Formats: sequence, structure tokens, C-alpha cells
Amino acid sequence: MRSARLLAPVVLLLTALAACGQDADDAGDEAGGAGSSDGPGGAAATSLTIEVRTGEDADPTTMTLTCDPVGGDHPQAQEACDALAQAGAEVFEPVPDDQPCTMIYGGPQTATVTGTFEGADVDASFSRQDGCELDRWDRLGTTFFDIPLQ
Repeated sequence: MRSARLLAPVVLLLTALAACGQDADDAGDEAGGAGSSDGPGGAAATSLTIEVRTGEDADPTTMTLTCDPVGGDHPQAQEACDALAQAGAEVFEPVPDDQPCTMIYGGPQTATVTGTFEGADVDASFSRQDGCELDRWDRLGTTFFDIPLQ
């Protein structure tokens, strides 16, 4: 009987401590506090730097793009955010080394995209050297990279 009386306050104390920790974590997430990657309105943060070269010896053009809310100095920011939303995060994944690709050369253009997409880190390179790379480029489109192609 005595152990039951001692056990009840311990269980009560552990329950209260667990609830306090949970409330603090939830409050930080709702307020967009530390550790939260959510932007305004609960949308995940997207902030990218896009560096494009039209050829091997060409000077790079650099643009910034933010989505939710749309901003940055990208000349067609809304359209670029729309293309990015449609392509999804997998567009930033490199082509696997064992992936067979058609040997179709699409041009000398290259791009590097760094920053965050929906709160996840991005560091991706794009080219037009073969069919697989052309597919990745085309999923984002020429508007995203802001260069016309012939």
C-alpha cells in the first residue's frame, strides 16, 4: 500500500513534465521559432540563388528567387516559382551515375542553384549535355533559368 502512495506522485510529476515539454515545442513551431523552416502562413521557406552561364567562357548571370511570398530579383519570379512547384524537390537530385541517358547534346548552358526549397538545403548543378540533363532542365523550363534557347 505504501509503494502505491509513493508511485502516484511520481507518475503525476512525469506526466506534467512530459506535457510541459510538448507544449513548449509546439509553441515554438507555431511561432516559426528556432528549428522551424516555415515561412509566413506556415509555408515552407524557399530562397534560391540561380547562377546561369550561356557558354563555357560566358560570364555568369546571378538571380535570387523567393517563393511564398514571391520575390527576389528574378525577372519572372511568379512564373519561376510556379515552375519550381510543378517540378518538385526531385528536380534538384543529380542524375544517378548508372542511369542510361540518350546522347543528345542540348547546348553549352549550365546552371547552379543553391539555397533552400521548402526548407530543405539545395545545391544542384544543371547542364544540357545529354538527354537526362535536358530532362531536368526542361522540368524547370527556360523561364526558371531566364535564358532563351534556340
